[in-house]
Amino acid sequence: MTAAVPAAVDPATADPADVAALAELVGDGDVVVLSGAGLSTDSGIPDYRGATGALRRHTPMTYQTFLRDPRGRHRYWARSFVGWRRIRAARPNDGHRAVADLQAAGVVTGVITQNVDGLHQAAGARDVVELHGGLDRTVCLACGDVADRGELDRRLRAVNPHFGPHVDEVNPDGDAELPDEVLDGFVMVDCLACGCGPLKPDVVFFGETVPRDRVDISFALVEDAGALLVLGSSLTVMSGYRFVLRAEKLGIPVGLVNLGPTRGDAKVDVRIDAPLGTVLPELVRRLAA
Repeated sequence: MTAAVPAAVDPATADPADVAALAELVGDGDVVVLSGAGLSTDSGIPDYRGATGALRRHTPMTYQTFLRDPRGRHRYWARSFVGWRRIRAARPNDGHRAVADLQAAGVVTGVITQNVDGLHQAAGARDVVELHGGLDRTVCLACGDVADRGELDRRLRAVNPHFGPHVDEVNPDGDAELPDEVLDGFVMVDCLACGCGPLKPDVVFFGETVPRDRVDISFALVEDAGALLVLGSSLTVMSGYRFVLRAEKLGIPVGLVNLGPTRGDAKVDVRIDAPLGTVLPELVRRLAA
């Protein structure tokens, strides 16, 4: 494959010729979308690796630390208790709605997301494969019970009536930066089902393996696709990049829309460096009108 070189244009817009090329690439339908954190930045949720990405300022919780360090686990839940309010309040943006519109029009047949915010579903997308899980659920590390995050939030509010420091920014994994002196005042609760198990958000932490069934479903979607459309992902980690590699191997065309460079730039057929909130509604106008 030969990557299309994006023209030097105003970063707030996309070259109409590039959008036309993308529309042609996905116009026959059977498109599978692979989305990343860049799709949710317009909803107030930061990405990890953009120009102001969270990884530049924040070391995310790792799976190993969460399992082995009770203190680290307590710190995570204190920060997540505060951060969850911002995630819960986030609303789908024009990019999420455009993906749902393209699916409703029969152009998009599958959605794989690396995001854990549930905004694809909130916008109306169906049968979304949450590659990294969802922050709206919890799982017990002892008994495996999966529960609604809202129930945990109600329990935590009951035992932490005065814990709620204001934060200006929430990380993509749903937690917020809090000073150490605040964390000790937080009270955590255990699993309701078994009464003793520590709880974990039902998401894949850094250093944790994506469940095999989700990977297999995602590969099957890509292998049956007429085109793969990558939205808002730097493709830095193999979790998403492997699907681009599989598409390339099978000769499936790939389109990519992302602000800033990505690991997959040399692997795609059409590459647009512009905001998704402007590119995707225009794609809908061209294809789903």
